[in-house]
Amino acid sequence: MNILSIIYFLLILGLIVLVHEFGHFIFAKMFGIYVYEFSIGMGPKILSKKGKKGETYYSIRAIPLGGYVSLAGEGSDEDKKVSPDRLLQSKPAWQRFLVMFFGAGNNFILALILLFSIGIFFGSVDQSPYISAVSPDYPAYEAGLQANDKVLKINNHKISSIDDISLYITLANKDKPIEFVVEKQNGNVETYQVKTKKIKTEEGNTYVVGITMEGKQQKGFVASIKYCFSKMKSIFKQMFVVIGNLITGGLSINSLSGPVGIYNIVDQQAKTGLANMLYLIAYLSINVGVINLIPLPAFDGGRILFLIIEKLKGSPVKASTENLIHNIGFILLLALMIYVTIHDIITIF
Repeated sequence: MNILSIIYFLLILGLIVLVHEFGHFIFAKMFGIYVYEFSIGMGPKILSKKGKKGETYYSIRAIPLGGYVSLAGEGSDEDKKVSPDRLLQSKPAWQRFLVMFFGAGNNFILALILLFSIGIFFGSVDQSPYISAVSPDYPAYEAGLQANDKVLKINNHKISSIDDISLYITLANKDKPIEFVVEKQNGNVETYQVKTKKIKTEEGNTYVVGITMEGKQQKGFVASIKYCFSKMKSIFKQMFVVIGNLITGGLSINSLSGPVGIYNIVDQQAKTGLANMLYLIAYLSINVGVINLIPLPAFDGGRILFLIIEKLKGSPVKASTENLIHNIGFILLLALMIYVTIHDIITIF
C-alpha cells in the first residue's frame, strides 16, 4: 500500500465525516439541544477534550471510518441528568428535521464549493452529451456513430449530459447491443445498435463501445456556476439510478464499494492531479449525503421517516422503540460493510 495514498484516504474521509457531523452539531447547538460528544472516527478514544462550557466532548477515535454526534434524547442513561427542554424529543419537528437533514445538507454544500472551485481554477467542462471521438475498429465505429453526434437516448433512457452516457453504457446488458439514438450534425435523428467489446485490464475485464466524451473547457464565473450545478445534478441522477438498480436487481450488491474499494479509487486518482482529487471528494461527499438520506433505520433518512410518521399519527413514536429499530439497523449496516469490504479485498488481491 502507498503511504501517501493512505494519508490522502484518511484526510478525505475525515473531511467528509467532519463536514457531515458538523451539520448535525451546529443545528443541535443552535436549537439548544444538549450534545454529549462530537466524534470523528469510531471505537476507542485516542483524544478527547471537553469544551469550554463543560458540556460537549470533542473526540478523535481509533477507527477512522465514520463519526457521530451524540445528542441528549437518543436513549442514553445520561438523559435523566439533562433538563427536559434540552432533549432532542422536546424540540419541534421542524427543528429536529433540520438537525437530521443538515449532515447530508453540509455534504451537498461542500460538493458545490469544490465543484465551483474546480470550474474557477481548472476550467469548467461543458456537460452537453456530444461524442468527441470514435475509435476505429471498435463497435461504435462499425455501427456508424461519429464524432460530434449528440446522444439523445441510450436504451430508451433520456441523455442530458456526458455523465449520463457513461452511466447507461455501464448499466447496459453486455450480452445485448446497446441502442443509441443520436442527432447528427445535419439535424437528422438516427438509431444505432452498438455491441460491446470485452477488454482485459489489470483490474479485470471491462466492456467498451469505443467512444470518447471530452466536453469543451470553459472559463469564468458564470461557466463555473453552471458547471457546479449541472455536475451536481448529474451525480445525484447517477446515485438515484444506481440505488434503483440495486433495489430492482439490475445491479448486484457486489457493485458496492466499501473502505478498501474507496481507498483503491483514491490511490488511482492521487496520480492524476489536484482537480481530479477535488472532484473525487465532491463525488464521495454527495454519495455520503444521499446514502444518509435513504429512509432506513440507522440512517439520517430513517430518523426523518420517524418524524414523518409522528406528524401523520399525531404523536411521536416511543423513543425506546425508535432507538431499538435504529440499533438493529446499525448492526445490519455494519454487517453489510464487512461483507462489502471482504469482497473489495478479494477483488483487489
